[in-house]
Amino acid sequence: MPIQIHNLESFQQAASDFVSGLKPSSSQATVVGLYGDLGAGKTTFVQAAARALGISERISSPTFWIVKSYKLKVKSFQKLIHVDAYRLKNADDLRKLGFSELLTDPKNLIFIEWAERVADLLPPDHIKLQFEFVDDHTRSIEFHRSGRMLE
Repeated sequence: MPIQIHNLESFQQAASDFVSGLKPSSSQATVVGLYGDLGAGKTTFVQAAARALGISERISSPTFWIVKSYKLKVKSFQKLIHVDAYRLKNADDLRKLGFSELLTDPKNLIFIEWAERVADLLPPDHIKLQFEFVDDHTRSIEFHRSGRMLE
């Protein structure tokens, strides 16, 4: 069931609730695919999730770097990896950047904006978040959760 987001505080609350339920896999990274149109709130959600995980530095979309990594001080994960696949043509472009190696570490929490562009490379059980621009003040987020990764 989608939730409606009306302001930055509700983005922060939704992201905090979401990351508090994440549990690492024993065999691979936890992957969160963010799907939705431009301006639907994907980057804002990653920024809010990063704050909820204790990252104080400014998080921006890594459009030109493609992949950006942040160290975490939480017990369950060691790194937050933020991927922006907007400029990628396909999954092979992400594979060339070493994405397969990032997937092997269960202590990695990976958020991928524009996940539909690299879907062939994502684990079949990745968590899917569907974002929708409703109007200038409202976004909708639908969570498709995998029981293996969440409480």
